[in-house]
Amino acid sequence: MDIAAIDSYALSSPIDPPQDRAFHGGTRRLLKRDVVLVVVETTDGRRGFATAGASSSAMTEYFEGDSQGTFADIMEGPVADALEGERIDAITDAHDLIRAADVPAGDVTEAISAVDVALYDLRGKEHGVPIYELLAEEYDTDPTLELPLYASAGMYMEPEGFAEQAAVIEDLGFFGYKYRPGIGPDGDRRTVELLADALDETEFMLDVHTWWKLGEAYGRETVRDLVEHAGERGAYWVEEPVEPDDYEGYVDLAETGTPLAGGESEESPQGLVDLGETGAVSFLQGDVRHHEGFTGCRDAVEFCAGRDDVEFVPHNFGTWLGLAANAHLVAAAPETRLLEYPVFENDPALDAGTVAGMYPFELAFDIIEGEPDVEDGVLSVPEGPGLGIDVDLDVIEEYPFTDGPWTEFHYDDE
Repeated sequence: MDIAAIDSYALSSPIDPPQDRAFHGGTRRLLKRDVVLVVVETTDGRRGFATAGASSSAMTEYFEGDSQGTFADIMEGPVADALEGERIDAITDAHDLIRAADVPAGDVTEAISAVDVALYDLRGKEHGVPIYELLAEEYDTDPTLELPLYASAGMYMEPEGFAEQAAVIEDLGFFGYKYRPGIGPDGDRRTVELLADALDETEFMLDVHTWWKLGEAYGRETVRDLVEHAGERGAYWVEEPVEPDDYEGYVDLAETGTPLAGGESEESPQGLVDLGETGAVSFLQGDVRHHEGFTGCRDAVEFCAGRDDVEFVPHNFGTWLGLAANAHLVAAAPETRLLEYPVFENDPALDAGTVAGMYPFELAFDIIEGEPDVEDGVLSVPEGPGLGIDVDLDVIEEYPFTDGPWTEFHYDDE
């Protein structure tokens, strides 16, 4: 492939009016969601697509002052300078060129991730095959095109609200219901009790998302008690119960016997493997959008393959374009079957009148033409060339970028 152009667009999907969500010790204000759309064009006119930007889990743009606009500038600056005019035979050639370029150290992995996905999209279009076929050849697997989904939904509600939402998710046929606790130890414990009693076929997962650590609101002993309680009541996993680099914390909590999940906030593909090697997580959550694309996730996938103690389940949170990308990985990767499906308000692929999503994120849907094929909680992987979806470039005009953080935290003791 001969690279002609790298274009990058920072986009914002407003939450209007802003939403305030009370958590234990403060209030979180949701202002917008940001996306960076990356377009890689070859000299023969083909275009490959990816979404990119700072990990929503690490929230780099909030804690360190970076923004999605900054990242888009990097993609059109040093990354484009490194790749435009180059011939890419192996996709890893692009990785090497980006590493050798003048890209800020904190953005190298994100830049490689976007370019890797876009190049796989191009390679699939070049050969007239979906990405999962390219990956299945690399993994020597037979792809699985019907993927069970777990719904990634509830955020900071009263316990009864979580239970009501979970019941709807179960009616829709999803494998699991994942929610964000953090309303206080008593409320979190009560939520687990209600979900355990309410759900028959659908599993439930807690995405603690390190909130139990924010402001030191809970403390390690309380966190351990809550993790143990969730496991005793049948939680499928507890995700990121400690800060991402607290491997000792993971190991300590694993002693409770409760299955743990983590990895989305690891800063590199090697970090994913390092977390897996602790033996503390039962589910390792790489993401093609944050861990150097399909190429970067391969070591973590292969680390999990053949093991009974850890399963690769990709993190996937954002747009339907990102959903398609991670779906191709799950379809082809050995012993990988489950995919995260974020549920936002008024999701047109679901019955919009029956389930309330986390918050509005219209860009998540509008970035592609059409809808993913979701029925009874199962996604049919797109079978067209490359990602198998058509990106709607009208979003570039319809969702102009607005600077500033997408979320804010206000603590009661401030």
